[in-house]
Amino acid sequence: MPNRNRLLRCVKPLIMISCLGLTACATLRGTGDMGVVIERATGSVQIVETSSRSRLGQVTGLGDLSHASIVYSRDERYAYVFGRDGGLSQIDILQGKLVKRVIQSGNSIGGAISQDGRLLAVSNYTPGGIKVFDTQSLELLVDIPATYGNEGKRSKVVGLVDAPGQKFVFSLYDAGEIWVADLTEPAKPQIQKFIKVGNQPYDGLITEDGRFYIAGLFGEDGLAMLDMWNLDKGVKRILNGYGRGEQKLPVYKMPHLEGWAMAGDYAFLPSVGHHEVLVVDRHTWQQKKSIKVHGQPVFVMARPDGRQVWINFAYPLNDTVQVVDTKTMQIIKTLKPGKAVLHMEFTPRGEEVWVSSRDDDRVLVYDTRTFEQRSSLEMKNPSGIFFTSRAHRIGL
Repeated sequence: MPNRNRLLRCVKPLIMISCLGLTACATLRGTGDMGVVIERATGSVQIVETSSRSRLGQVTGLGDLSHASIVYSRDERYAYVFGRDGGLSQIDILQGKLVKRVIQSGNSIGGAISQDGRLLAVSNYTPGGIKVFDTQSLELLVDIPATYGNEGKRSKVVGLVDAPGQKFVFSLYDAGEIWVADLTEPAKPQIQKFIKVGNQPYDGLITEDGRFYIAGLFGEDGLAMLDMWNLDKGVKRILNGYGRGEQKLPVYKMPHLEGWAMAGDYAFLPSVGHHEVLVVDRHTWQQKKSIKVHGQPVFVMARPDGRQVWINFAYPLNDTVQVVDTKTMQIIKTLKPGKAVLHMEFTPRGEEVWVSSRDDDRVLVYDTRTFEQRSSLEMKNPSGIFFTSRAHRIGL
């Protein structure tokens, strides 16, 4: 009996702590069905759960979230928010509160978390470079300026992703370079630089197995690809027809390469400045087909089982979402969720997808089998949707 009493005294405080701040929480709970939605106009986020399609609480005071992204700690408890104003914020999604916030630069566009979950890297426009922080304390561990050329100019950093082996990979927009930073020893970062990869790399992605890093080029056609298993071979140019091409169409919003759909033997990617999705053989990196779509694609995202690809579009045709069947390569559904559809996120096993409609102040939830709307949640100017399942995926 004394041992049982001691155990109860230990357990009760844990229950109280885990539920503090979230009124919907009455007992200890896991985080696997939770997530965060950016409310870009108010500098806040909504904490949500997918099992009951509900909002659990709001966290405010996060600064400029006009181009915000999020990564999660490996235990899924903490969300790290990268704000456009250079803010790095740590949120406890179980307690529903802001833990710590630091302003680490003048203009930031994203970040990544290391393979072991101990390091946070943030990519910066101003000043150009990346900064690496401890995930628990947000203490700055290393500053890697993106300097290039004989004059030591600073470049904007884009396309920052994590890679196996405690590495971060990123592109230098102004310099036309790709850098690989090995942070096995954070105090002694090892930087490998690949120069003259192409004109104005604007974004990057890494394949889900961590092998290929691919940078999109805004200043010319084609993509730059780095094989992380064979770094000695340097950067290879692929898809030379990918880009704006000969006809200079206006680009209302650059597509996000992180939203590339990898499904089976193919990659589905947005064509810059054109109303089409390109289908690319993942073994040869050659284009096999193009699919005509509603507008200029922004995100082209695969359902977790790879059977469907969901697409949203740039202004002024951004009230629409289309679905492609990856077996037939045909559009099978067109939806009109609302004004300014900015982002989509699948539940971990893909039975539902959450879609943000910024100008209608709501997030809609659709059944991915029947395409029926299951729920609508009111939020203020929602944009990015990030579920905790991202914690266990490379490059997210």
